[in-house]
Amino acid sequence: MKKVMLKTTLSLAVTFASSQLFAAGFALNEQSISGMGTGFAGRSSSAEDASTVYGNPAGMSRIKREQVSFGAAAIIAKTDLKQTGGNSTGTNDGDMVPFVGVPMGYYVKPIDDHWAFGFGMYAPFGLVTDYESGFAGRFSSDKSHVQVVTLQPTVSYAFNDRVSIGFGPTINHIKGELTSSLTGAGPFPEGRVKIKGDDTAVGFNAGLLVQATDSTRVGLTYHSKVKYKLEGDTRVNFPLGAALGTGTGGKFDASLSIDTPEIVDLSVTHELNDDWTLYAGSTFTRWSRLKSIIVENEGGGAFANIAEEQNWHDTWAHAIGAAYKLNKQWTLRTGLSVDQSPTNNTDRSTRIPTGDRVAISFGAGWSPTDDITIDVAYSYLKEEEVSVNRTNTGNRTYQANYKNSAHGIGSSLTYRF
Repeated sequence: MKKVMLKTTLSLAVTFASSQLFAAGFALNEQSISGMGTGFAGRSSSAEDASTVYGNPAGMSRIKREQVSFGAAAIIAKTDLKQTGGNSTGTNDGDMVPFVGVPMGYYVKPIDDHWAFGFGMYAPFGLVTDYESGFAGRFSSDKSHVQVVTLQPTVSYAFNDRVSIGFGPTINHIKGELTSSLTGAGPFPEGRVKIKGDDTAVGFNAGLLVQATDSTRVGLTYHSKVKYKLEGDTRVNFPLGAALGTGTGGKFDASLSIDTPEIVDLSVTHELNDDWTLYAGSTFTRWSRLKSIIVENEGGGAFANIAEEQNWHDTWAHAIGAAYKLNKQWTLRTGLSVDQSPTNNTDRSTRIPTGDRVAISFGAGWSPTDDITIDVAYSYLKEEEVSVNRTNTGNRTYQANYKNSAHGIGSSLTYRF
């Protein structure tokens, strides 16, 4: 019975790893629309608007006027899903990611020639997936809704015109809900599992920005790990359990301890001339922290402590991009990025059916006045085809091939006081 719980619920943390959003694992990239236009190349070195609070806190030293920036990105995902084997029956529509919005907002105020203050609100991790009710793999996953919202007060200090640093503690709130099915037999209908939980934890972002030459900047940003202990409840409705003498389920206090990974971003911005700016960057994410998942259900009896191996590995993402200043009002952007998936062929599940990905991006910035800039961006992402092979209690097996793609659109407004 423990395996039933494990395969159908996993945990609140792992369930949001199956997102077709624009970063590997369950990380989100959508914290900046101007950055989205260049495929997030130069994220820690560009410092073009207040979104540098996330991209590199040290970049606030380049913001010379008080400003506020807010916007949102939307994800339209598609999955080509083909069941290749197993004895689980049902549908395989594959459209499990609904229309998803990712909001963001930032404020930066220069204090003097050295100090600046900023504040950010953004989503570093998250997922919404919702398979159809008759999904053949419903015993592994059905519906998941998890979000992380971060608040980040930030300061930066410029030693001189060349070198600046920045630091901001992050206050992170995670909450989630997921459902899945339990195997029925004979006259007994399928059961249902629902998990809810949340937690608030603290981390930090720190950055270094160096103006290496008059035309080249180098940025380094470190996003710390965050240690969560989600507290909530597990609700189980399992009619077959009564016949097996294992109980019909019930409501149990649930907890899960998990760390979100460290992320290090190194990038370069080079102003080729008055019109062209080039960007390049690499991002390292320490996904190897996610070796296994342990969920504890207090008083759960047959639905007590559970564990599953994940064996995720560290990943690298690389991006290049360019911006062309068409005139005083318009700037055009483009970028190309590649991103590794942390999953492996042995442990990949229907909740995490992702593979290595490539994305191409386009964007534009329009400044009708010196006080206002409107940024828009579009990205298209395509993943390699990956396979899933899962077995649940009751010998319900599900084998399938997933091929994921997604369109991303975003818009933001920056106002300078």
